[in-house]
Amino acid sequence: MEKGDSSVVVSSPTRLEGKFKAIVVCWFLGLGSLVSWNSMLTIGDYYYELFPHYHPSRVLTLVYQPFALGTMAILAYHEAKVDTRKRNLFGYILFCLSTFGLLVIDLATSGKGGIGNYIGICVFVAAFGVADAHVQGGMVGDLAFMCPEFMQSFFAGLAASGALTSGMRLITKAAFDKTDHGDRKGVMLFLAISTFFEFMCIFLYAFVFGKLPIVKHFRKKAASEGSKTVSADLAAAGIQTADSGTLLLILQVDDAKYERLSNKQLLFQNIDYALDLYLIYVLTLSIFPGFLYENTGTHHLGSWYAVVLIAMYNVWDLIARYIPLIECIRLESRKGLMIASLVRFLFIPCFYFTAKYGDQGWMIMLISFLGLTNGYLTVCVLSVAPKGYKAPEQNALGNLLVVFLLAGIFSGVSLGWLWIIGNGTF
Repeated sequence: MEKGDSSVVVSSPTRLEGKFKAIVVCWFLGLGSLVSWNSMLTIGDYYYELFPHYHPSRVLTLVYQPFALGTMAILAYHEAKVDTRKRNLFGYILFCLSTFGLLVIDLATSGKGGIGNYIGICVFVAAFGVADAHVQGGMVGDLAFMCPEFMQSFFAGLAASGALTSGMRLITKAAFDKTDHGDRKGVMLFLAISTFFEFMCIFLYAFVFGKLPIVKHFRKKAASEGSKTVSADLAAAGIQTADSGTLLLILQVDDAKYERLSNKQLLFQNIDYALDLYLIYVLTLSIFPGFLYENTGTHHLGSWYAVVLIAMYNVWDLIARYIPLIECIRLESRKGLMIASLVRFLFIPCFYFTAKYGDQGWMIMLISFLGLTNGYLTVCVLSVAPKGYKAPEQNALGNLLVVFLLAGIFSGVSLGWLWIIGNGTF
């Protein structure tokens, strides 16, 4: 390279190996993106024992979401200047430390309630929100310019975190059900396992994912199209010239040469996809999990009822995220996705009348359909939306879509309070 040459030099590998490994790693990274938060949701029954008057499932979710949405909005605005590697590693490390912090609080207080302990839990939940914005937006933006299978696997991992935590919660609840302080012992074991998963994600992202040949290829391609967010990942992967030992990529690119659509232009071109995600999650989070803990009444399953409902939602959400892999039943029509997202609002009267007049069997079936439609439509939207753009634009669009997803979650959590206000139980 001549002195002063500011172009990007890319040497494509002759063989793009490691696709299957990358898919597996993406699944685990998706798992780590929500395993901490899903741990909070699935031990909601324990927190209702400690803090029966503080509406834990609703309050903790409401604490989590403003931090997730606010941080995500800031990161999306500055996306082009934020180093993806540092962003994702910070998020996974914060997830790990915060999950361990919940375990420490319970150990230090011997599982006692009280407003002080509740505030401490809220602080760590707020940290979950900050970590979620770093990881989910960072990973979606990063995977948006790679294979579609990577994105699908990542979101399958997100759903798997719910199914896995629900399964672990059922096992730990059953294992310690007849012992003294059984719920607390189960929760402590549960949080310890979740902390381990987060630590594993730190290792996978830092030392495995970026060194896979196919991942290095896509990141070099992104750099050749003007992306500056992949520089640290490429350096960590050891991409160097054979003779000089210097970085293969000189990322001081000519901005005029690599002009890209602005965030505003990208949003206007994809506003229907953004609204789809908003509508999907505003509906889902207005019901899950607060309604399931506080508005479904008492049934034969007793204290197991809410845990079973959470588990059924998570299992069907996970299954649904693999359905779009079958091309003939994958919904790609922009109009079709919008109609499907709007039709889901019929779940609101269905849940209301089922909780009031139906038995637990109907509620289990209904929550299964909620999870099924949530997972299916999420993957359909995110697998279609980022297509047809350069890597920096795909990264930016991925971040913008996650902003709308989190905005939908925040709105849904806020609207979920209407269930208890309407019932006069606030």
